[in-house]
Amino acid sequence: MVFTPPPFEVPASEIGQVFGLAYDDGKREETTAIVPNLYAAATSLHGLQIVTEDEDEDGRPERQRRGEAGARFMDGQFGEKNGGGPGSIWKIDGITGAVTLFANIDTNSGPGIGNIAFDRSHRQFFASDLDSGLIHRIDIDGNLIDTFDHGVDGKPARGLDPLADDGAVMDIQGAAFDAEEPKSWGYTQEERRVHGLAMHGGRLYYAVGEEAEIWSVGIARDGTFAGDPRWELTVEAEEDLPVTDIAFDTRGFMYLAQRGEVENRYDYSSFADSGEASVLRYWRESPDDPETESIWVPAPQEYAVGFPEPYRQGAGGIDLQYGYDAEGFFNRDACAATLVKTGDRLRDNPALEDQLIEGGPLAVHGVQLTRSTLVRPKNEPPFGSWFADYDGFFEDPEVKGHVGDVEVWRPCEGRAGYYEPIPYPGDIPIPGWPPGFPPPNDLPPCIELETAAYFCTPAGLEADLYIHDRAGIGGDSLSAKSLTPGVGVSPSKQTVPSLATPFTLGINGHIPGETVDLGLCFYKQSDAEAGGYFPCCKVTLPLETPLESCAP
Repeated sequence: MVFTPPPFEVPASEIGQVFGLAYDDGKREETTAIVPNLYAAATSLHGLQIVTEDEDEDGRPERQRRGEAGARFMDGQFGEKNGGGPGSIWKIDGITGAVTLFANIDTNSGPGIGNIAFDRSHRQFFASDLDSGLIHRIDIDGNLIDTFDHGVDGKPARGLDPLADDGAVMDIQGAAFDAEEPKSWGYTQEERRVHGLAMHGGRLYYAVGEEAEIWSVGIARDGTFAGDPRWELTVEAEEDLPVTDIAFDTRGFMYLAQRGEVENRYDYSSFADSGEASVLRYWRESPDDPETESIWVPAPQEYAVGFPEPYRQGAGGIDLQYGYDAEGFFNRDACAATLVKTGDRLRDNPALEDQLIEGGPLAVHGVQLTRSTLVRPKNEPPFGSWFADYDGFFEDPEVKGHVGDVEVWRPCEGRAGYYEPIPYPGDIPIPGWPPGFPPPNDLPPCIELETAAYFCTPAGLEADLYIHDRAGIGGDSLSAKSLTPGVGVSPSKQTVPSLATPFTLGINGHIPGETVDLGLCFYKQSDAEAGGYFPCCKVTLPLETPLESCAP
């Protein structure tokens, strides 16, 4: 048990009930110091409370369970006194602590937001809308830009029929509304209901439904949705529950946190079922198994969360933070070595009380910290974990679902994470004519490099090259070789469906920061297949590699 100093708190009276959390990148115009702001999204996952006007003149509004004329949300539900609503996202300034309304999805009738994610490359946010099923794209100033509709645009990518939102809304003044029955709350259909979100490797990953599936959609160079939705996997867990949070570590592992079904007890004791939600870890098949549909392993690893058996006390929040050294200090060389999970009744197991009581209170609702290597059956029960309570109150063993998401600020100096984009380190290079091939009439090279980006992968550094066909030869293929001794590139030849798709080259044997000269031939695959001589645009490209190392 870890007893933490009193935290900075923002009460529900100011912003209402929130679940989804995200940090921005900490960049500020007024200072070079990197201090992030925290963003918190309105939710119904912590219950819905409605009231009508004070009738018994006791100075308090009358709480209602069923919808009726004149009903409104209880103060503290959505921060309405500060202009908030069920679609609100709040910004907490990392320096001053000032709280402001950042963005508002005013079409959300009450279900709220599933989660939010920050896109560092384009300095924008994404928010999943539990009312409509849309994923909203929001700029750094809080302006809503556009949306992605998984039901309409995602499902057909897997051969499924499109499914539009049914138009159901929450009506707290209608007789059908029941505060203890989430089916009356106006959620969009389960098959299009998006919960957890995470940016990784230039794609937005998102979780759909209670029989959860993980999908992703590319984010284009200009920050827009790329229109290439892709099914990643169907979650294999003991119970079918929504995945409310997603996280990735620097090695490309994907972590998923389930949350129990919504339970809104009138006595405030429970906002979610507890004891069945798993925390899972997936990784990519290497090499990809052609016999499996997914590029991810079919069976995930699982973590023991909490001491009550079967060790599935998760509350739906997950993130990673630095590891620790032998003296208990952060190890900044271990960027994502510790898994942080939210949960209920984390130390409450009567059968183990004699062992647990020496370490502190039992009724802990908060976070569990575990080395990411301790997957089940290791650490089962989780005596190798640390625990911290959210509110420092330990006399509430029966409450459930009061804890929500967790977010950790970790700048992660050092090695770049797998599949995370690394911007090109300098100006985009200009291709030159090959040595000994003087250009006719001083014409510029027949292709130009529009942009380039790097990624670390388990196999090493990869470069995405976006080519512009300056000469108009209609090319779709590229052959490449290294002209720098000791450096290799692969593959030697590749074809893309269109030049909106980058040519991807693996680079190995270089020193980080070294400029690697590439010999490129840009051509049309159909011309090459015809045999004999075919047009080929030959250039030399000096490619500056990033300072980041992709070493394990």
